[in-house]
Amino acid sequence: MRAQLAAGKRLTGALLRMPCEEIVEMLAVAGLDFVLIDCEHGPADVGSLRTHIAFADAHGLAVLVRPGQDEHHLAQRALDQGARGIIAPHVEDAAQAADLARALRYPPHGTRGFATYPRAGRFGAVTAEEHRAAADDVVVLAMLESTSAIGRAGEIVAVDGIDGYLVGVADLGASRAGADPTVPELLAAVHGDPAVRGAVRADLAGSAEEAAASFADGAQIVAYNLTAVMMASFRELAAATG
Repeated sequence: MRAQLAAGKRLTGALLRMPCEEIVEMLAVAGLDFVLIDCEHGPADVGSLRTHIAFADAHGLAVLVRPGQDEHHLAQRALDQGARGIIAPHVEDAAQAADLARALRYPPHGTRGFATYPRAGRFGAVTAEEHRAAADDVVVLAMLESTSAIGRAGEIVAVDGIDGYLVGVADLGASRAGADPTVPELLAAVHGDPAVRGAVRADLAGSAEEAAASFADGAQIVAYNLTAVMMASFRELAAATG
């Protein structure tokens, strides 16, 4: 995925909060580029996460994982099971970003334990060199979810091993104090910040129209909030009964 992003490709996927392997397959059949499995607000544990990744892998669908805050060990285990990227919530500054990057990289650049026998190493069927090369292709995005994180966006994405950012709009709004700029103003500030130019920008979207607007505004990754999309469809179906 890092190579695709470096080549300028736009990637579209879906944020999946509920454990459901069939939806993972449906996303792949529909032609999306990735699924983002939410282990922060969703109930998925490592066991069900592994099943989701295996289903996605069978269809050639890349998997990104959002662990909980500072759950670096969960992120490492997700990578061992074959996830192709991590989107980490509540990254507040460069120090936290550096801790995240170190946790997800092998020595000498990080502290991730090295093994080729999990799924990511095809159960030992690849060489150590091949496994290291594949690990270098992991995408790491920092979620900016407070006004202070927005202000430090440039230093966060400048950390070696951080590919880009995603603004967590809900938490950003919840963290605002009365005198803070509005969420739209904060989004405009970070998206227009010269210090983040060149970093991968990821957005969440609730519709195809929102996704198109995000891409037009400079996003390179868009993940549909699948819960919002499905609930909107369900409400539309329910309204048809009058």
